[in-house]
Amino acid sequence: MEHNFYGKWITDGEFAALEPRNVFHKQLDIVDLPCDQHRNRHILFRRIFTIDKKPTEAQVYITADDYYKLYVNGKFVCQGPAPSYHFNYNYNTVDITEYLSEGENTVAVHTLYQGLINRVWQSGDNRHGLLMDIIADGECVLKSDESFKTAVHSGYEEMGVVGYQTQFMERYDSRCREVDFQLPTFDDSYWAYAVEKAAPDYTTAPQKSYMLEFERRDPVKSECLGASKIYDFGSTYVGYIVARVRGKAGDKIILRCGQELLDDGHVRYELRANCVYEEEWILADGESVLDWFDYKSFRYIELILPDAVTVDELYMSVRHYPFTLRSPLSEKYSSDPDLKKIWELCVNTQKYGVQEVIQDCMEREKGFYLGDGCYTALTNMLLTRDDTMVRKLINDAFSTDFITDTLVTCMDCSFMQEIAEYPLMLVLLVLWHYRFTKDVEYLRDNYKKTVKLLEAYRKSYEKNGLLRDLDKWCVVEWPKNFQHGYAVDINEGKICHEAHVSINAYYIEAIKTANKMAMALGEAEYRDITPLYSSFLNTFYNSEKHLFRDGEFTDHISLVGNSFVLAFELYPDNECRDEIINLYREHTVHSLSMFCTFPVLMGLMKCDRDDLILEALKDDGAWLRTLREDGTTTFEGWGRDSKWNTSLFHMTMSYAATFMIDGVKPIFI
Repeated sequence: MEHNFYGKWITDGEFAALEPRNVFHKQLDIVDLPCDQHRNRHILFRRIFTIDKKPTEAQVYITADDYYKLYVNGKFVCQGPAPSYHFNYNYNTVDITEYLSEGENTVAVHTLYQGLINRVWQSGDNRHGLLMDIIADGECVLKSDESFKTAVHSGYEEMGVVGYQTQFMERYDSRCREVDFQLPTFDDSYWAYAVEKAAPDYTTAPQKSYMLEFERRDPVKSECLGASKIYDFGSTYVGYIVARVRGKAGDKIILRCGQELLDDGHVRYELRANCVYEEEWILADGESVLDWFDYKSFRYIELILPDAVTVDELYMSVRHYPFTLRSPLSEKYSSDPDLKKIWELCVNTQKYGVQEVIQDCMEREKGFYLGDGCYTALTNMLLTRDDTMVRKLINDAFSTDFITDTLVTCMDCSFMQEIAEYPLMLVLLVLWHYRFTKDVEYLRDNYKKTVKLLEAYRKSYEKNGLLRDLDKWCVVEWPKNFQHGYAVDINEGKICHEAHVSINAYYIEAIKTANKMAMALGEAEYRDITPLYSSFLNTFYNSEKHLFRDGEFTDHISLVGNSFVLAFELYPDNECRDEIINLYREHTVHSLSMFCTFPVLMGLMKCDRDDLILEALKDDGAWLRTLREDGTTTFEGWGRDSKWNTSLFHMTMSYAATFMIDGVKPIFI
């Protein structure tokens, strides 16, 4: 049941007068969206209120733009919301009965308006605000309004932006006036009153996914190295450092986080993913407590300590989406120690990698990517038997049709990118989800959206039975050094005029998939693929070599192009199928990467080639290489140097687990 808010959207004086800025556009449109103002604003809210008796049941309904952390009577309660668009903006519902008491109570909220154009949030749009109600024993005992007090947290100073304009590195000052703002005893007499937003354009909706869970992780070991103290948490996680230290006012600690160590034992804080994880902490006199707001992905932290500063406590607050493993490793693999390690690698990546969305990487982008997200979300659903994150991906992806009717690459954010095959991969996920859940009504709703999407592709790009003149990037395989010389100009930022085998294989498979949806719903098929398949064969098939060419203007044949033919069973006969398998065996799985490995494994599963799936899983240059290079989570590629900006916590390759579970094949055929 949706909640009708009593409270109003409130903000501070800076944002009250700002008009929302449109951040949405087609990727190839030239749009100037400077982000030099209204950025990195940590805006606090407080309200003291009284209740006559401790309630037997109390809930808070809360949201904020871009993000919030909620405290009740000095205790941390929750944070959110999951990223969403302003016209369907998530709010959270949380039971706070245990936090309230009879008499006076204090609510404090730390909000962040990041103000950058990136893949994390719909930010940079000049929208900021807080909306909340507390309902106790059926009555509204607190609502957001102009009686709330507000102030900018002055303890956060920008030290640069990392990744793809992803997050700010911070200098945190424990001497600032707003330290302990969440405590009931805090003096907010110098704060201003909040301002109600005039004509806010939000439409709120209850968040349908779960909220984050948090785990305390203590270091497994620590050591001193000169003036540094280095802590190892044993694995790469996502989260926050919590630390209590003692020193003098003005003492400065340098904090360096990383996913690996340098040869000299210090932390490699200049990450391979092009994030420089170096920050500063200015101490107050006596005890200081570090208060990170934004998270990082790291295994190690190095503190460069001034003389006479002592560390009383340090641990990591690890954040992740709720995860319960409900599908075991197949018995046929359970006795093999290497396969067990690969399984554990993938499960660990899924457990600690999924956040409020299915992210691709935890450092450089933090983005909700549609394409690889389909494989990652499917794996998550198969492992947990919980489909909430698949539903979020499907729902949020289709909702981007307000930007373009052929959808965009990253959801719930202000970064505009279009990759041609990603929406077609979404179509496959819709059917996979139905086959797993048997949810007919959800399929019925998504079938209508699927047809609308495919008709948009048909109208904009289909010519003479083939997709061409695509004003979207065709990624095909990534990174480029895994593309096997794919001989079509598919570079980002330009129109791809040439029809090529990969995107057309995806297109035909998406139409075939829509027809299977229609059959499941008892409806007439969406479209006859016969003329499309005829054009596909006539244009790309080399009947002498029994393999498919990359494009209509090249004779080049690649494993990359043929991997999709194998996956989607587009080969004209078994001789062609066997030639593709021979081509694969010549190059092996480690010559492929994120977008071709899954299709190849799926194709081998459809061909009942369990022997080759086993060979792929145990390929010494694939997942075993990641383990050999001390990976505790899957990499962006197989090794640390797979590309120029390798993420060492990238979720895509965790999909190996999909092919290590019994009973998966019916989802694909």
